[in-house]
Amino acid sequence: MTATKGLEGIVATTSSISSIVDGVLTYRGYNIDDLAEHASFEEVAYLLWFGKLPNTDELKSLRKSLSDYAPIPSELIAQIQLYPKNMSTMAALRSAISALGLYDEQADEMTAEANENKAVKLQAQLPTIVAAIARIRQGKDPVAPKEGASIAENFLYMMTGEEPSETAVKALDQALVLHADHELNASTFAARVTVATLSDIYSGVTSAIGALKGPLHGGANEAVMKMLNEIGTPDRLEAAIQEKLNNREKIMGFGHRVYKNGDPRAKHLQKMSKELGTMNNDTRLYEMSVKIEELVTGQKGLKPNVDFYSASVYTQLGIEQELFTPIFAISRVSGWTAHILEQLADNRIIRPRAEYTGPTDQRYISVELR
Repeated sequence: MTATKGLEGIVATTSSISSIVDGVLTYRGYNIDDLAEHASFEEVAYLLWFGKLPNTDELKSLRKSLSDYAPIPSELIAQIQLYPKNMSTMAALRSAISALGLYDEQADEMTAEANENKAVKLQAQLPTIVAAIARIRQGKDPVAPKEGASIAENFLYMMTGEEPSETAVKALDQALVLHADHELNASTFAARVTVATLSDIYSGVTSAIGALKGPLHGGANEAVMKMLNEIGTPDRLEAAIQEKLNNREKIMGFGHRVYKNGDPRAKHLQKMSKELGTMNNDTRLYEMSVKIEELVTGQKGLKPNVDFYSASVYTQLGIEQELFTPIFAISRVSGWTAHILEQLADNRIIRPRAEYTGPTDQRYISVELR
């Protein structure tokens, strides 16, 4: 046996959910460009779970279920209110999702129908939890979800208690589509490993959130915004980025292990960043991002990934930096749960081997002689 660091290049399973071939990302065979331009997030979630785009009645039924399930237990809100006020949003989300399973009577029921129902519940309730965490961190009361609203509209509404603009809803909805699934990434693999033991779906999603919390996975867009804030103004940008390049510092939001010619999702977020900046009469972040891309791509050959422009998009939507990764989770829970359903449909416990590199032929020596 020969170890491969980070499992790079290892094919760990088969899947019919999403693929990345020659730099093209597809969900169930649909090109991400096609879905980003035309599909709603609810349609994409249905596609990931059930293998096809919904018809009118199926989409109507899913939207009703998502709306019905969106409220969360009052006991869970009370628990979140006991968290430290300076809580890590991802740590709070991880804890809240784990606790959410306590309030689901079906949590340990392992039929396909029960797990599909729980996937819809998690998709409905995770945005409500994230919005509640955000409000409580600000010393405010949570806003209850609005009946009949889309995931994107409801999340923006629960954040402020005010009706969001059509442009803002469209932008967030498209961002959710772009982040919904990404083959066998770290958090998805963590979810599949957990449920392969026949643990419950809430445990699988909790594991996924734990993996997403890391800055090398979901936290990269927060690091991008931190960099933009540190630079501050466009006149300081070129010198600041050049210094990082000269010092061989990693510039977050560039490069990707599986994309050699650029992340296909980035162009949609770049366009969105420009549109939101224009709507808000402030294109500074967009223009700074474009200039950084020119410098990094020009000198290093690295192209932006999905995290790079999502930072300016979320900021233009009035979303604080600490919520960038939880928003990623709002979208990716659709993919996590789709992979969980697929894993359980043909399950075998995931138990790889390790190449041993320690000492050999050791002999026990009594404690008195050591």
